[in-house]
Amino acid sequence: MGDSKAFITLQREMPKRRPVEERIHDWKEIYIPFEEGKLRAQASRCMDCGIPFCHSGCPLGNLIPDWNDLSYRNRWKDALDSLHATNNFPEFTGRLCPAPCEGACVLGINADPVTIKVVEQSIIDRGYQEGWVVPEPPAQRTGKTIAVVGSGPAGLAAAQQLNRAGHTVTLFERADRIGGLLRYGIPDFKMEKWVLDRRLKIMEEEGVLFRTGVNVGVDVTADELRAQFDAVLLTGGSTKARDLPVPGRELKGIHFAMDYLPRQNRLVAGDELPPDETLDANGKRVVILGGGDTGADCLGTAHRQGAQEVMQFEIMGKPPESRAPNNPWPLYPSILRRSSAHEEGGMVDWSIRTTHFTGENGSVKTLHAVRVQPGPAGPDGRPKLVDVPGSEMEIEADLVLLAMGFVHPQHEGLLTDLGVNLDARGNVATDSGYQTSVPGIFAAGDMRRGQSLIVWAIAEGREAAHGVDAYLMGASRLPLTTYK
Repeated sequence: MGDSKAFITLQREMPKRRPVEERIHDWKEIYIPFEEGKLRAQASRCMDCGIPFCHSGCPLGNLIPDWNDLSYRNRWKDALDSLHATNNFPEFTGRLCPAPCEGACVLGINADPVTIKVVEQSIIDRGYQEGWVVPEPPAQRTGKTIAVVGSGPAGLAAAQQLNRAGHTVTLFERADRIGGLLRYGIPDFKMEKWVLDRRLKIMEEEGVLFRTGVNVGVDVTADELRAQFDAVLLTGGSTKARDLPVPGRELKGIHFAMDYLPRQNRLVAGDELPPDETLDANGKRVVILGGGDTGADCLGTAHRQGAQEVMQFEIMGKPPESRAPNNPWPLYPSILRRSSAHEEGGMVDWSIRTTHFTGENGSVKTLHAVRVQPGPAGPDGRPKLVDVPGSEMEIEADLVLLAMGFVHPQHEGLLTDLGVNLDARGNVATDSGYQTSVPGIFAAGDMRRGQSLIVWAIAEGREAAHGVDAYLMGASRLPLTTYK
């Protein structure tokens, strides 16, 4: 324990954000680096609890009190080793994870929790600066070959683990660059892509083989995949977006968020793309449907594209400012969250249901909506949302972005051809070792568990790697995470 009184004497402090008037004119990350003295002081607030609930709050089982104490004591290399023991990519989670560990922090019972996420990012960034993050190729190869299909965080974590176990791993990605949603879903102002490329370079030097622009199931058939590899791990993600089947949905200017965000990321990367006015918010009245992280990403992107005005609607009610009685510690706090994008402007409203769209000359011009409120409970015991009489409204809109989540992975093509079983939600069903109903075919990440957090994706990739290794070798020395 760094300082036995720090959790009492010191208040939680976070890095400052760049001024709004500056950052909305570029695509750089928004946080100003934290001073080392302040960082170590924040790490010292960790109480080194007898039962560290932050471990259970983190799906990876990160050794949080250990590397908090090591950071406070200026033992950065040891802190990095402790961090990497459970997390392949702390540079991603330190920037993108919503920090369920902080929600489970014991200090959070009656005070602000430890700034775990900031310490995590600082450790890994320090590790790169000092040259401590280096390739770790296996001492010898097993002769086994594995195909990992999908290069998001689950696929990357599994590929790195399996490669370090000595297997020859080929990572397939149907896009033109590796990274999945890290590449084309997360805006650069949340994570600049050099952060991703830096890690990919290390993985290449370790021996992972990357194949981009390959649509597995089309360019490589399911039968070819099974014939060429000793095992296959599916980590393609939950890619089927939730649609809004209301009148007027077919009008131009209504897009899924994952049509909108990747295009901007490509432009930031320097790609030359044909003009598409329907996917540019410049000068437009933008409405975002969906109150989650993806909606906030669309909000920040629209600000930077020069939108005339931006509104974000969520069908569910406004979350409370603090924990509700039915949401006690150490459960993840279901409270009102304001992202950096909300600080930049725009209007957010809750309990809004879109009824239909109308337009002119084939393009959307108006969103029609109504307020909703909880009604009588349905068969599942949950209250159904009912319209509030007389609350109908019309919102002018030139661009509507659907950021309402995803329902399940794409079934047609690879999954159908492989013949793997699906669960009741349409995700790929597996056993406890992440193996599907087809021997030698495994699944992990959002494709298996449904739309979730980056930290869950990495945890699933690591767990699945253990299952694949055990299948091929009879046993595995790859570590299991502790959330089970």
